[in-house]
Amino acid sequence: MSHRRLTSPSTCHRQRGLTLIGLLFWGGVIAVLAVVAMKVFPTVLEYYTVQRVVDRIAASNPATVPQVRQEFDKATQVEYSIQSVKSSDLVVTKDGNDKVVIEFAWDKEVDLFGPVYLLIKYRGRSH
Repeated sequence: MSHRRLTSPSTCHRQRGLTLIGLLFWGGVIAVLAVVAMKVFPTVLEYYTVQRVVDRIAASNPATVPQVRQEFDKATQVEYSIQSVKSSDLVVTKDGNDKVVIEFAWDKEVDLFGPVYLLIKYRGRSH
């Protein structure tokens, strides 16, 4: 006669999963990260737009600094996302090969919630 050991289903398979408190915690973390991402994304987009405009201007190798500033001002009228940097903020120099190099920098404060801000420092130069 064979002896079989009887076990209940709960002892064979241990249940795994997320508790309600765990679900609320991770939902809160994801919500906070989503809010931060939504507030930071436009500033990152502005940085890449400025970088693209500065690269295009430097590639045309303008003869004078006022010409660089004038081209940047024209670009800001078309590119509505450029608001943090003005043509007067650009630092225009020439490298050893007589090629125009344009540098820019600005700080952006992003209001997260209440008294909490995120400070982002953007720096760039033409390639």
